[in-house]
Amino acid sequence: MADNIDLGEYRGGKPPLAERIVPIYEFKCQDCDRLTSIFVRTPSAEYEAACRHCGSHKLTRVISGFSYHKSEQTILQEYGAEPKRPEDYRDPRQIGRWVERKFEEMGEDVPERTRKMIDAAREGEMPEPLKDL
Repeated sequence: MADNIDLGEYRGGKPPLAERIVPIYEFKCQDCDRLTSIFVRTPSAEYEAACRHCGSHKLTRVISGFSYHKSEQTILQEYGAEPKRPEDYRDPRQIGRWVERKFEEMGEDVPERTRKMIDAAREGEMPEPLKDL
């Protein structure tokens, strides 16, 4: 098992990635319908899963939730920088950002036609009403 690994036998003193992974498995209890997380030292380690809420062993493994965070650089590339001056709005990406923010402030969804114009503007195509400005 991973506990008996001699780190000197691996190049760079680190075991392979599979031996360094420390998984947390999630299960849904069939009795109380709640989630339980089980910390396992290595993927090959044996473990006994029991619901931490009701103690039941009737568990079904589920896919853990995860999130993906965009870097500030990625956001700037996709949506443009936050406008600070009137001339910043000449960037078509800024028009979409402002419109999205206003709809969000009103608690409304962006209409499909407006969404298409925003997406086109982000690709560099100015909306027809703004081409003459």
